[in-house]
Amino acid sequence: MTEENNLIETELNKDNTVKIYSKRAIYGFSFAFTTIFGGVLLRQNLIDTKRKKEANIVLAFSIIYTVLTMIIVSTVDLKTNSLTFLLNLVGGVILSEYFYKKYFPDSRYEHKKVWKALLISIIIMIPFLLVAIYTMSE
Repeated sequence: MTEENNLIETELNKDNTVKIYSKRAIYGFSFAFTTIFGGVLLRQNLIDTKRKKEANIVLAFSIIYTVLTMIIVSTVDLKTNSLTFLLNLVGGVILSEYFYKKYFPDSRYEHKKVWKALLISIIIMIPFLLVAIYTMSE
């Protein structure tokens, strides 16, 4: 991380006014939902810390990774979700161990609660689950 980014991080959080999602939350959302969900949380951290360029890079990565995951899973003829979870796990590791550590190496931030993000994620996933259940029953 550059000296300028360290100064920005220190200045922004002098009095703990900025809260971010934890590395564990980003990993968990990536694994439980898809990499794009963890990417959106990390993107929000970067937006909150005034790093729009980096935020767009993370979002682009998470979208591309999620699309590639969908392509891989749809081409492999397995009757299990193990591959999906494995790829989500890898995406979560990339977001939390590479990107998070790169942009927040010695994070001085308090962590946001994940309840709002969890509720939004569940609401987004409900239609997809209903479609999957409906198409499997036919």
